[in-house]
Amino acid sequence: MDIFKYGLTEAEYLKSRDKKLGAAIDKIGMIKREITPDPFTALILSVISQQISKKAAATIKTRLFSLLDELTPDKILRANLIDIKNCGMSERKAGYIRGIAEAAVSGKIDFPGLRLMSDEHIIEKLSALHGVGVWTAEMLLIFSLCRPDVVSYRDLAIRRGMINLYGLKDLTSKEFERYRQRFSPYGSVASLYLWELSAE
Repeated sequence: MDIFKYGLTEAEYLKSRDKKLGAAIDKIGMIKREITPDPFTALILSVISQQISKKAAATIKTRLFSLLDELTPDKILRANLIDIKNCGMSERKAGYIRGIAEAAVSGKIDFPGLRLMSDEHIIEKLSALHGVGVWTAEMLLIFSLCRPDVVSYRDLAIRRGMINLYGLKDLTSKEFERYRQRFSPYGSVASLYLWELSAE
């Protein structure tokens, strides 16, 4: 299993920047979160997972792999749209998946080349695709490209984690930005802990 890699350098930096987060890091320990190194596969799986349970997403993923053998742009485009839909998703979502495959084949999105782009450029390129919003692009930055400094304001659990950590009643975008800057350049590691704290 591939995981998001970080170590004592990142953890100690965050602890030095924020005592409350530091205490949470000590309490929770190191977090292992699975990643999908191939960005095309990661984006397809992310779109599948939108607005459904993990269990439902896993079932659809299994059926899709069974249908296609492997998740490549060519295999997706050769498959019948109805067959993709029948893996357990809406026709609209199946269309989004086809659209992502078309963007890869046409060269509209150079998936291997994403590794050379800035975070902002990747978000701009990917969020222009149907069915892919800014949040989905931000999650790809963390859980496929392993970018070190991503804290998503659009992620409800991240915001809830901040509220729980700091004992806030509410969280303005200005307050969020102040914390985000405090965590930089290791915001993605902070995000891992904020997700854990969101459930408390």
